[in-house]
Amino acid sequence: SSAKSSSSVSSSSAKSSSSEYVPFDHSQTLAGAYKVGENAYKQFTDTRNGRSYYYITITSDYSGKSVTVMAENLNIGKMVPGAENQNDDNEIERYCYNNDTTKCDEFGGLYQWAEMMQLPSRCNTESCADLIQENHKGICPDGWRLFTYDDYEIVRGYKDEDGDGIKGLRSTYGFSGTNASGFSLTGAGIRSDNGSFNGLKEKIFFFRPNEYKADSTA
Repeated sequence: SSAKSSSSVSSSSAKSSSSEYVPFDHSQTLAGAYKVGENAYKQFTDTRNGRSYYYITITSDYSGKSVTVMAENLNIGKMVPGAENQNDDNEIERYCYNNDTTKCDEFGGLYQWAEMMQLPSRCNTESCADLIQENHKGICPDGWRLFTYDDYEIVRGYKDEDGDGIKGLRSTYGFSGTNASGFSLTGAGIRSDNGSFNGLKEKIFFFRPNEYKADSTA
């Protein structure tokens, strides 16, 4: 989807119990300033749920084009079990890895294509090409749009001084990358059609805001 941001940390004298969940510090997934430049990351808050995100502007060393992208995966919506489809067209729904909301906090939500697009759930199984807009917003916050293949080409063209290639897009946090680009991809894993989850810290899958026609044989 689209953006990143950071939040300040305050201290408290109050004691917390060992069972209390401490929100994940997303600055752990970011690249150091020595890689992406001083103050390269900025923050904004999604007013829908008060969640803040880091974001960064990346410029292609090949085309000279720039794109401003989230450096975190989007995390918005009501959690539904992995065994169910995201069928409620009246609200945003998300999957959390292993049906664990703390994994959504850490790695972001997982979404079916129609949910990401904020289109009727029927669009997962039938064509809705006429509903796809240029700069399609989907479930992104106001002012953001869904990540496209053209955006990916810009990000992939980052100034790769050390020959890191795709590793330079991946975070050093749980995804075996170098994050030389600052893009900070984390391995959010995948929810399979049977409702199971796999690939945490090993895989990430992108939907794009367009349809494709699968090859078929008679």
